[in-house]
Amino acid sequence: MKTYAITASILLGSTIAAHAEGQLNLYNWGNYTSPEMIEKFTAETGINVTITDYDSNTTALAKVEAGGSGFDLVVPSANYVPIFVQKGLLAELDHSRLSNIGNIAPEWVDVPWDKGRAYTVPWLWGSTGMAVNTSVYSGDINTSEIFLDPPPELVGKINITPEMSDIISLTIYNVGGEACTEDLTILKKVRDRLKAAKPSWLSMDYGTTDKLSSGDYAASVNWNGSTLRARINNPDVAYGYPREGYPLFMDSVGLLADARNVDEAYAFLDFIMVPENAAMMSSFARYANGITGSEEFMPEDMKTAPEIVVPEEFASAGRFLPTCPQSATDLYTAIWTDLVK
Repeated sequence: MKTYAITASILLGSTIAAHAEGQLNLYNWGNYTSPEMIEKFTAETGINVTITDYDSNTTALAKVEAGGSGFDLVVPSANYVPIFVQKGLLAELDHSRLSNIGNIAPEWVDVPWDKGRAYTVPWLWGSTGMAVNTSVYSGDINTSEIFLDPPPELVGKINITPEMSDIISLTIYNVGGEACTEDLTILKKVRDRLKAAKPSWLSMDYGTTDKLSSGDYAASVNWNGSTLRARINNPDVAYGYPREGYPLFMDSVGLLADARNVDEAYAFLDFIMVPENAAMMSSFARYANGITGSEEFMPEDMKTAPEIVVPEEFASAGRFLPTCPQSATDLYTAIWTDLVK
């Protein structure tokens, strides 16, 4: 375990001590928090940050909903923010305590999942697509067929990220449906395609960056920033945008309703909306952020990276996932449960 200027707890499901002066407990996606940014925050505020990692929105929701986690802040994706709010798991933010709230770029303020940013502030945003090692497969990578009907070169070498929303949505789009569909004809096709494809997969793993870099995975359903990090390590890695449709996401930080370290949480929320600090987050994880003025602090290679700058022909295929009604979620969960067993 690496320790920077933070105390990192990376065991999924671990419980953190509840309250201590000058402490903050952040529950975030794994390999997604800039150590340098945390060091700077601690140096400026004296607040020590403990980070616990998760690998999917469903994992985070279940842990927080169970209660007694000791976490202060959580970072759900756009389609999960309304679920956290509806379940009473997030506290409404006091904007008077956030001097940098005006730094949120206008297009990320009145977002469908959190109008006026009543409950969250932006973390990072991006897309879910196909990461492929082009030294193994040199064909078309801009299709979800990469994981649903893999070419022979990729059979047994593909990883699937364990995020139900992304995988189900990619497959729904592939068979001609729309997000949140409850059309049983469409969902039968989704189930059948996933079950038929699974024997061709190697794994369903969150930690893809290193394994794409090393060549352990020849392909993966993956996020654009993670794929960019892998390409920096291994130039053979390329990112494909499925023409059938692919999810866009924005992860946002919310204050948990049962947070104990509230003052520390507000200090952190305000800190990450400073343009230079938001750029540190982007520079580490390699995703865009939602803070005006951060661009000048961003790495030059991100400004033209194909994982960040979407080719025009595939731009319209990217769609932010809505929050599905519980009836649809139940159908997707049944498919997912059957798939992963």
